[in-house]
Amino acid sequence: MSAPALGEDVAQRQEESSMATEWRDAANVLCVRLDNLGDVLMSTPAMRALHAAVPGRRLTMLASPSGAALRPHLPFLERVIAYDAPWVKNARDDGPAADLALIERLRNGAFDAAVIFTVYSQSPLPAAMACRLAGIPRVLAHCRENPYRLLSDWVKEGGPEDDGRHEVQRQLDLVAAVGARADDARLAFEVLPADRSAVRALLASHGVPDASECIVVHPGASAPSRRYPPTSFAQAMRLLAAQTGAPLVVTGGPGERDLVAAVCATAAVPAIDLAGRLSLGQLGALLAEASVLVSNNSGPVHIAAAVGTPVVDLYALTNPQHAPWQVPHRLLYRDVSCKYCYRSVCVAGHHACLAGVDPAEVAHAAGELRAARLSPGGRRDAA
Repeated sequence: MSAPALGEDVAQRQEESSMATEWRDAANVLCVRLDNLGDVLMSTPAMRALHAAVPGRRLTMLASPSGAALRPHLPFLERVIAYDAPWVKNARDDGPAADLALIERLRNGAFDAAVIFTVYSQSPLPAAMACRLAGIPRVLAHCRENPYRLLSDWVKEGGPEDDGRHEVQRQLDLVAAVGARADDARLAFEVLPADRSAVRALLASHGVPDASECIVVHPGASAPSRRYPPTSFAQAMRLLAAQTGAPLVVTGGPGERDLVAAVCATAAVPAIDLAGRLSLGQLGALLAEASVLVSNNSGPVHIAAAVGTPVVDLYALTNPQHAPWQVPHRLLYRDVSCKYCYRSVCVAGHHACLAGVDPAEVAHAAGELRAARLSPGGRRDAA
């Protein structure tokens, strides 16, 4: 290593040591993660590390309503505040009253510090301004431009596409800068006994006595750019039914009932349609029981990773950072010149990164992962 590089490394370590010292007395910490449920899940190792770094430290999470729904499954959180931020894509269309109310609520929380978790393409500065107005004295975030007084602790962004760094590692690196280093880097999702019992009873009512035999298929995704064609999902289901004989369980949110019904009808094989019928906890329990998940790159992929279930991930190349973390998986896509667009809609209109994936490839990958999962020693306990 050259002398200048070594000097820069020493300076960075000294700066991180100083930041860590200043955070030792931060007993009441706000964690800000305002985008989707999957993004919250990919921040859970960092949150767990923050919680463990200081004895008695209390964590509150400020999250979107979908992210806030994870609260019962994240035992290191003391509470959550649900908030639809105007700088994050959502259906909110009201005025500033909710924003002013949030600032007052944060002020009343008397937080010692805040950590703002963002993906590479997001700015932390709107959230940092809210923290400043709420009187939170220390605020940590990644930031591309100089934040001046909006961030007390600034970690500079990486290079293009965050140098390919995984989203989980990005957040672990962020909190490590203030002395919170992870002993356990797995995603967190605690499966509740009541949810596990409810899922087993539901599957039994459909003639499936052993939930571990199931293959779960999730054809939806919040962003159109991340959706494998429904007809291709249906073809993959037909192949899976013929090749494995396993029970197929198809999941989706309340707004995806029509999509799931159409996929099941096109597949024309026995399948259990559970779209809109599962709570978040029950979905987690189902995925923990299942042999494999076949899904677009969406929230269920990260729940499956948290509970240790293998994933066939139809991975749209919108960004490189969100692959399943620390779980057996297959990423299926076709390389395209427009990759890493960071778009929720395919501006080219061809969806080639997903549409080019052969359903036979999907079925083959799922069969391999399922066989490994059901083999002796193939399971691990849920996180």
